[in-house]
Amino acid sequence: MARISFSCLFPGSWHCSLPSVTQFSRQRVALLIIFLAVFILVFATVADLQLWSSKAFRDRQFKRYLDQIEDLEATDIKDAKLNYGVVIDCGSSGSRVFVYFWPPHNGNPHDLLDIKQMRDRGSKPVVKKIKPGISTMALTPEKTSDYMNPLLSFAASYIPKNKHKETPLYILCTAGMRILPESQQTAILQDLVKDVPQEFDFLFSEAHAEVISGKQEGVYAWISINFVLGRFDHVVDEEDAVVAVTIGTQEESIIRKRTVGVIDMGGGSLQIAYEVPTSMTYPSVEHEEVAKSMLAEFNLGCDLQHTDHVYRVYVTTFMGFGGNFARQRYEDMVFNETITKNRIHGQQIGVHPKSPLQDPCLPQGLTDQVHRQDQDLHVLGKGNWDSCRQQLEPLLLKSNDTQAYLNGVYQPSIDFSNSEFYGFSEFFYCTEDVLRMGGIYDSPKFAKAAKEYCSMAWTTLQERFNNGLYSSHADQHRLKYQCFKSAWMYSILHNGFHFPHDYPNFKTAQLVYDKEVQWTLGAILYKTRFLPLRDIRQESSRPAHVSWFRISFVYNHYLFFVCILVVLLSIVLYILRLRRIHRRQARASALDLLLMEEGGRAMMEPGIST
Repeated sequence: MARISFSCLFPGSWHCSLPSVTQFSRQRVALLIIFLAVFILVFATVADLQLWSSKAFRDRQFKRYLDQIEDLEATDIKDAKLNYGVVIDCGSSGSRVFVYFWPPHNGNPHDLLDIKQMRDRGSKPVVKKIKPGISTMALTPEKTSDYMNPLLSFAASYIPKNKHKETPLYILCTAGMRILPESQQTAILQDLVKDVPQEFDFLFSEAHAEVISGKQEGVYAWISINFVLGRFDHVVDEEDAVVAVTIGTQEESIIRKRTVGVIDMGGGSLQIAYEVPTSMTYPSVEHEEVAKSMLAEFNLGCDLQHTDHVYRVYVTTFMGFGGNFARQRYEDMVFNETITKNRIHGQQIGVHPKSPLQDPCLPQGLTDQVHRQDQDLHVLGKGNWDSCRQQLEPLLLKSNDTQAYLNGVYQPSIDFSNSEFYGFSEFFYCTEDVLRMGGIYDSPKFAKAAKEYCSMAWTTLQERFNNGLYSSHADQHRLKYQCFKSAWMYSILHNGFHFPHDYPNFKTAQLVYDKEVQWTLGAILYKTRFLPLRDIRQESSRPAHVSWFRISFVYNHYLFFVCILVVLLSIVLYILRLRRIHRRQARASALDLLLMEEGGRAMMEPGIST
């Protein structure tokens, strides 16, 4: 065998030599080259996939950012493809009209309509409010359409005239109408159903005017928040926490984005709504029956056969647990207890300003009066936040069982290890207006700040307010009752709903993506959920076409695997061929040796014989 070597006119240590090149070594070199080629191909493909994935993720992030910016821009009413919808919220103190719009559906049955609030040329939301509430029409129901006319005319002026006949109109009444007798509710709604179509061309029928329950209102609010946060998107982004939801009787597991729960504390009531699993265990049959009235299961998808957007939400409203009403209940409790003690012990506490009742829930040094039953109870702020929370405990009206449910109302357990909640209204005001801690809620920090505020002298708080150290939304009412409301909010969250003190996923907010989110958005999203079927049918009637990117992406995957198989097959065939050649050479070498030996013997035999 040959040996290849070379040397150069350099120092002796710079002498290079290659081993002898055999047939076997050439096979190993060839295999090494093929292995490196395959490795480079696989590495390039994986790197390309990772780059594509990260690029797609960045594209989705950028698109979400652009959508948020576009939401704040004026609506292009010249776009003939846009659709419109109108929702009127008939509340207790007044009625408000909201105008929404959306582009044609993209044809994917897994996606919802991209509904947004309409904005005028100045980029302001198209909203109008009138007072008083629609419930004031109870005695004159024939004037209800006149009452509603300003709102409808306002909405009609913003929607293109040629779109009126295909624009759905929903008139949804809430708290104010619920307290009216059913006969009066019916008279008001019938007047609207009769007169509105005569003056306006909106898509409006008897089913579009109704008095919704508190449960429906809570579900709509839950839908609104999660829709704006993008939690109904079919694609799951990398930064979003997801939860496996089991849907249907076949135990089909669907991975989708984790939805958020909503807690809203107004002046008079408190409401909570959050998603619960489809399979639940109840402490007793009684609890199960109660839970059924508070659970709402619905499908936001346009096709009932698709269960990607089936949600089961627990929602309940606690009347009298709002911030202002809770203060009234607290004053009633304090007044009755003080009067009773004075009568039993012959005392005069709170009867005169010189002997006021010390109230731990008011700032230190603040004087106030509680007027009940034609009597005045004089109180003086003590500013003790911990004592205030202790006095508020009876107002939670918790049940006597082991769970101690708020107001004795059954509440399904919350998975605090995999959940997220938003607190609105009073939750945001309590944390932001004075304490300036709105956003991510930190229980220990909030408690510390609330204690410090309550312990401050009332004169110091007034001085700080006059110096502009508090939010522009803060007023004298906020300063006066901040100590009480912060203690009440804290008690509701941790003692009522049993949120852990180290729970990291609770946020207080007023705006979501710089937008005020109303339950009316959830209402129109739910009401129009079947409209995408029209666009999907239109899309299916067109010639089938798929984007080049999707085709190339799918085919590139198949092409990659085919290439790998071809390369592997080539390697196997090459190895087999090398073995066959090697065997032939070995047999040929053996034959040559044999012939040489025989030839040698033949040459030696004559010599011997002679």
